[in-house]
Amino acid sequence: MSFQTVGRQPDVAPVMLNKELPFRYPPALYAQKVQGNVTLRIFIDSNGAIVPDSTRIAETSGFTALDSAAMKGSRELKFEPAKTLGQPVPVSILLPVYFRHPDAPPLAGDSIIKHDSATASSTTKVDTAKAETAKPTAAKAPVRKTTRRKTTR
Repeated sequence: MSFQTVGRQPDVAPVMLNKELPFRYPPALYAQKVQGNVTLRIFIDSNGAIVPDSTRIAETSGFTALDSAAMKGSRELKFEPAKTLGQPVPVSILLPVYFRHPDAPPLAGDSIIKHDSATASSTTKVDTAKAETAKPTAAKAPVRKTTRRKTTR
């Protein structure tokens, strides 16, 4: 997994049990090929459940709709709890969620991510989400293009 625990490290990290990632690419942003990364801070209790209302955005994508999609999908995550000395323990983790469009150019840092051109996915070293039915893909923060005014002297 590509998440990291926050605070004291357990002997065994929590393990995500979801077969498919619950993150869904917002259709309007998918159509515009908008990409981004969201990092969530999630608190997992000693039973492996996400503590209700504990999830926060640790790092925004810069797009409210992507951040909201990550937050919404996180409610469906299931984990095998972290363990210390063989006993389940609660833990706080940072979980990256990557939204990638298969037809968009890679973002800065994406070269290290394996790309399956057949599907768009969301990864947390998980794959990003495709419009409505897809999974999440991986990478770094979105690059925003800026335009400069021409000046005459």
